[in-house]
Amino acid sequence: MYKPLPDSLTIRTSGIEGLGLFAKKNIPEGTTLGISHLKINSMLIRTPLGGFINHSDTPNCIKSKYFMTNANDIKIKQDYTKYDLVTLENIEEDTELTLKYTF
Repeated sequence: MYKPLPDSLTIRTSGIEGLGLFAKKNIPEGTTLGISHLKINSMLIRTPLGGFINHSDTPNCIKSKYFMTNANDIKIKQDYTKYDLVTLENIEEDTELTLKYTF
């Protein structure tokens, strides 16, 4: 069953801007939280992870970039890029997750 967010995260009001992603429990450094974006040709698709994470110049997460070919994934019949959200440090419960916006 599809879940828009991992069990360790929730969306709530942010002190940075609008809504943000927050840890519901401690999350270890190096944890892959899921796909934040997909880029197919020139179209960029944001998932809830990508749509609700706020910017920071000192982020606690990064986007890991993976080039996927149709040989890797038979469901998508063309090459694409996926971005996974990965923690840069240990994230404590109730901490907002942040990312340095780049593309």
